[in-house]
Amino acid sequence: MQEEADVQFDGDIKLKLIIKMKLFFLIWNVIQLTVFAQSFTASVNNNKVGVNDRFEVSFTFSGKDVNALRNFNPPDFSNFLTLSGPNQSTSMQIINGVLSASRTYSFILQPRSIGKFTIGSASIEFDGQKFTTSPIQLEVTASSPQQQKRDDDASVSNEEIAQNLFIRASADKQRVVMGEQVTVTYKLYIRLNIASSMSISKLPKYQGFWVEELETSSNIMFSTEVVDGKQYRVGVLKRVALFPSQTGELSVTPFELKVPIQIQKKRRSQSLFDDFFGDPFGRYETIEFNARSNTLRVNVLPPPEANRPQSFKNAVGEFSISSSVGSQEVKTDEPVSLKIEISGTGNIKLLDIPEVNIPPGFDKYDPKVDEQISRSGRVSGKKTFEYLIVPRAAGKKIIPSVEFSFYNPARNQYVTLTTPEYTLNVSQGERKTDSEFADFRREGIRQLGEDIRFIKTASGSFNKKGEIVLHSIGFWTAVGLPLLAFIGLIAWKRRDEKLSADIQSLKYRKAEKIAKSRLKLAKKLMEENNYQQFYTEISAALFGYLEDKLSIPKSEFTLDRAVDELNKRKVENSIVERLSKNIEKCEFIRFAPGAGKEDMPPMYDELTNVIIDIERVLDGKKNV
Repeated sequence: MQEEADVQFDGDIKLKLIIKMKLFFLIWNVIQLTVFAQSFTASVNNNKVGVNDRFEVSFTFSGKDVNALRNFNPPDFSNFLTLSGPNQSTSMQIINGVLSASRTYSFILQPRSIGKFTIGSASIEFDGQKFTTSPIQLEVTASSPQQQKRDDDASVSNEEIAQNLFIRASADKQRVVMGEQVTVTYKLYIRLNIASSMSISKLPKYQGFWVEELETSSNIMFSTEVVDGKQYRVGVLKRVALFPSQTGELSVTPFELKVPIQIQKKRRSQSLFDDFFGDPFGRYETIEFNARSNTLRVNVLPPPEANRPQSFKNAVGEFSISSSVGSQEVKTDEPVSLKIEISGTGNIKLLDIPEVNIPPGFDKYDPKVDEQISRSGRVSGKKTFEYLIVPRAAGKKIIPSVEFSFYNPARNQYVTLTTPEYTLNVSQGERKTDSEFADFRREGIRQLGEDIRFIKTASGSFNKKGEIVLHSIGFWTAVGLPLLAFIGLIAWKRRDEKLSADIQSLKYRKAEKIAKSRLKLAKKLMEENNYQQFYTEISAALFGYLEDKLSIPKSEFTLDRAVDELNKRKVENSIVERLSKNIEKCEFIRFAPGAGKEDMPPMYDELTNVIIDIERVLDGKKNV
């Protein structure tokens, strides 16, 4: 009986193990199907071709194991001549220990006639499932762009390049409230080889927006996207956060980039061998193509009038507020700090100073403002206002609460936040009381009485002294003092003339001091070799200088506005051109992959000299 029980016990254990193993493999298969997603896509190297052109159509399956593929079925190519195919190619890669693979079936085709055609869906079976591709639209013309322009050794046309290389600007929102963030992303779509570094041809203009640069990788990371049936390598060039400062339909002008591309020279021969394998001698040429993004338009609405609180000062986003005081037990004439902190998501830089109503009996000084801003995606951070208040009278003083309002576009409503009120117990400090000041005044009067001498009215006797006036010290003192004063006046006049002659040197030293104070943090970042933050700081320092010097509000500042103001003030064109050129170079380096490390010292020196030159010119005109 014991042996039968043991056998039954062992059988139960084995059964449980088998069930657990099957459950494990079932879960593993589900994980594999989830992690290793399968896809089957179709693409053509050109979806607009001439009737005599050859083109390639490819069907690519991506997954975890392409060896299990079965029954590939291409679409109907009856409208085309099949010159080659299907040609198979397989690739495999391991990323973070995960194996992925792809298999491509490609065909070389040539149109039979002119018109618009549809390449149907291809199908394939994998692991018991059937996958199909999406149809591709193709236009066949009498002659392709390359046929119209090419001769024996001519390269492709700009129209053909533009179909394989372009910049696309996209906004996450087309309709916003004034002050609400709009994120604009510039992507480069390319199917060609870049020969060398790109350069900016023209920066976009953000008229009516406050602009914040968002963080992007220093190196362009390319991914793959299929657009209109064509497969492109896609990389993010630039991302900016725009905060509209006015209502209406606002436009963002195109972003233009000079891209040197390498293209293999084509031959006129219609030989399939030439078209399929290209030039056997590998003859290439470099063409500088000006890629241009599309124009964006954003419709900006004013914040709603209904239920708008009086404390609303155009803050849009989602915020919180907190406050604190240094101490609530203070003495007269002892400073106390009142700190107010606003944090959240929105345009932190443009938040206005909250209105603080300090009761009588205090001296209030302008607040110290500190900002900490994150630009990784949605602009967020915190802004701290620290007030210094000094009580002048003893007693119980109440600092009222501070009210802050903002509009939350996500909830479509206004939100009003308040800080707590603070009660300060102010005791008398060491300052003298009124009675002490009265005693001081009486003592002064007594002392004044001792100093006063009454006029003597009684007649007295006067005796003649026999001393000669020329021999007296008083005479020579009276004669020498004017002479010394005259000599001092001449020395002062010569010194003043010398300083006037050296006025340019004085202006230069003053301008240099202003420039170095503006670029102090940028210089520190340069010494730390932090080139990404260096270019952000040097750009912000230069814009801040122009805002202050030209009296342009931060919310209305643009480079074009600054250039116009400098031209109005008769600043030389050479200085304005140097300013624009270096700002554009700085903006390019901020997102160009791997650029800018070696350019920090010359960029720092050049922008320092630009500020010095502007300061000298404007200061000189002001003195005139």
